Amino acid sequence: MRAVVITRGGGPEVLEAQEVEDPAPLGEGEVLLQVAAAGVNRADTLQRVGRHPPPAGASPYPGLECSGTILALGPNVPSRWAVGDKVCALLSGGGYAEKIVVPAGQLLPVPEGVSLTDAAGLPEVACTVWSTVFMTSRLSPGESFLIHGGSSGIGTFAIQIAKHLGIKVFVTAGSEEKLAACKGLGADVCINYKTEDFVERVKQETNGKGVDVILDNIGGSYLQRNLNSLGVDGRLFIIGFQGGAVAEVNLQAVFARRLTIQAAGLRGRSTANKAQIVNEVEKNVWPVVAAGKVKPVIYKTFPLSEAAEAHRLMEASTHIGKILLLP
Repeated sequence: MRAVVITRGGGPEVLEAQEVEDPAPLGEGEVLLQVAAAGVNRADTLQRVGRHPPPAGASPYPGLECSGTILALGPNVPSRWAVGDKVCALLSGGGYAEKIVVPAGQLLPVPEGVSLTDAAGLPEVACTVWSTVFMTSRLSPGESFLIHGGSSGIGTFAIQIAKHLGIKVFVTAGSEEKLAACKGLGADVCINYKTEDFVERVKQETNGKGVDVILDNIGGSYLQRNLNSLGVDGRLFIIGFQGGAVAEVNLQAVFARRLTIQAAGLRGRSTANKAQIVNEVEKNVWPVVAAGKVKPVIYKTFPLSEAAEAHRLMEASTHIGKILLLP
């Protein structure tokens, strides 16, 4: 099969589509997929430079989500799955390839009304947002929610699901075009972080109270400002460190307002934990997608041979929504 190989740590140019060995024989509870499309995520760019290696036993090729068709079933795969089924999958790696082996617990059916290609842009964002903001931070109807990077794949998904659930949505983004896209998806308060102080705007829009939950991909450089933007019993969930991993914090605000700071990724979780998250997403999110209330926002697709171009676009941060690779 063909797959995108990271030939050495470095810039996008180190990605090469090569002929590689087919995946290993199927183990207990595994399925083999013919990949239709793979989502490109910022974690893939970190893997490329050597900062986010795959977990033990995972494919060495990048790619944390894909869509495709089931080619074969291993022993003891649940009877709901059959050869020929159209699915999408949460992966530990290996999506940038023509074929991939996936634990059956990490499969989702392609939602009604979504194309097989576009479905590749759903698993990582849906599982990230649902597991962090809803399963852990317990964001609830009637609360308020600030999303940093509102025009990203995660941001565009989070806006839609939160609005559907009756939550007031605040977003930050770095251009008027991105903010307009967020508004079009339902965001209530759109803040240009380059020209406005998001802390001041949040306070202004909440009559000084602050928001209930923040989903943050920046990390260190935003930590104190995020804490200053939270209301009593507020929850901050950190999913990225684009602004660094180290910060000095005044804990007074945490103590005074009973704030909670949480952080997690998906890739390093156990197979059982991922299956639990996928199950919750299918139960709670997939009906909303099938009803057309939440849609994948696809910015651009590239052939597998142009993975380097896809990474350049991701790192330029000019896109709105998801970038996909097509084998």
